Amino acid sequence: MATPSAASGDAGTGLKKVLGKWDILAIGVGAMIGFGWVVLTGGWITTAGPLGAALAMAVGGSIMAIVGLTYAELVAAMPKAGGEHNYLLRAMGARWSFAGSWAIVGGYITIVAFEAVALPKSVAYIFPRINSIKLWDIAGSEVFLIWALVGVAGAVVITWINIRGIKTAGIVQTFVVIFLFLIGAMLLTGSFANGDSANMEPFFLNGVSGFFGVMIIVPFMFVGFDVIPQSAEECNIAPRKIGRYVVISVLVATAWYVMVILATSSGIGPAALAGSDLATADAMGALFNSEGMAKLLIAGGIAGILTSWNSLLMGASRLLYAMAHSGMLPSWFARLHPKYRTPANALMFIGALSLLAPFFGSAMLGWLVDSGSPSIVIAYLLVGVAFLILRRREPLMNRPLRVGGRGNFGQGIGALSVLLCAGLITLYLPGMPAAIAWQPWLLFGGWWLLGTLFILRIPRGIAPGERAELELLHRLSIRQQAKLGAAGPDLLDGQPSAVTEAGRKLPRKYGAS
Repeated sequence: MATPSAASGDAGTGLKKVLGKWDILAIGVGAMIGFGWVVLTGGWITTAGPLGAALAMAVGGSIMAIVGLTYAELVAAMPKAGGEHNYLLRAMGARWSFAGSWAIVGGYITIVAFEAVALPKSVAYIFPRINSIKLWDIAGSEVFLIWALVGVAGAVVITWINIRGIKTAGIVQTFVVIFLFLIGAMLLTGSFANGDSANMEPFFLNGVSGFFGVMIIVPFMFVGFDVIPQSAEECNIAPRKIGRYVVISVLVATAWYVMVILATSSGIGPAALAGSDLATADAMGALFNSEGMAKLLIAGGIAGILTSWNSLLMGASRLLYAMAHSGMLPSWFARLHPKYRTPANALMFIGALSLLAPFFGSAMLGWLVDSGSPSIVIAYLLVGVAFLILRRREPLMNRPLRVGGRGNFGQGIGALSVLLCAGLITLYLPGMPAAIAWQPWLLFGGWWLLGTLFILRIPRGIAPGERAELELLHRLSIRQQAKLGAAGPDLLDGQPSAVTEAGRKLPRKYGAS
């Protein structure tokens, strides 16, 4: 594993501070509102009933808001690229930092791959002729060449936009989110004007198992507010405000999902829901008695795909960038584009993975949702633990946004976040009412097996704290020099070394304090 000295092409340029408040809010909200609200809503309603599904989303959104409060305080205190990577490194040390970062990167990549499959699925609703030139069947899902190439084209375009610069991506995100909300407003208007409460009966289905059957999807549907911390170093607003937008974005997404569930169930009844692949689009068509309106909602779904895809690609690339600059991953991931100063190599790596997903067909949608959710919750749990550790160990740490005030209420919020996340993790385990199938566990296990190969190469005994990253870089440099047969001087004693040279070439956050 190379130390960051190999990333010398960056020459200390760092990331640009170009994101304003509307960019930040659009990134967080757009990341959460992807395509799931179009393709999965019917399943939620048939699993728990309209009110049962809406209640599960409201409860899940409340849990995510509590988790978001811990993020809000930490991002305001440490507004650096990489989010979880920085919080865990300071609170728990290098290996725990890697585990939390690897978990959330895994979650992000599953969603990026999900959107690469969701795009052709939605386009096929409008243009069914793309289902041509059959390639093969996977788990009962037919895969067509033209269908898959639509997903490939989307992956290329979204990756290219992000390489061009985060400001370009932020502007695209803002306009697409506005269009998405216009579609949502039309769906809500149709529900009030033409919806029928009789379609919503029965309001609850399958009792507790139905409720938890929807709850297990919550982490996947709400992942994205944490993209704001990933991009914090590129935010051009006060750190305190960055933290506030984390929580606001969660509340907006919660209201959106509850609205979509209730509006969809008012438009079509249980029989129609059971036979619908895209229930929300069919409900829109029924509410306005227009096939054109159904296709317009699909356009909104495509907008959601683009916003989520854009945001999660942005977040995953920043985390890989931060991990590589700490020496946890190969320095190749830390290279910035010479002109746009974006983590181009990390972006291309994730983009390449998303190119493969469409060739596995629609069956991948459910597998990706279920395989990414446990990793996401693991990361959230670790951030809650880091929040509590830093509250106790560093009470005088500068916190521009202090959750819960000066008393112990903030620690109560952190403890509640940990307990709720632990409870969510148990829902995925075999024997539970909402246990996930073996295919997602296989994807989950493969991701963590790969992560184990990297985490075992991180030196033991690196103490957490402000200088943990410098110590990690130093230890990795010593190891590298030992392999070359030359012992380097001690960085922490202020003597010149290869790591010192690397530090001069890193962005300011990575230099010596």
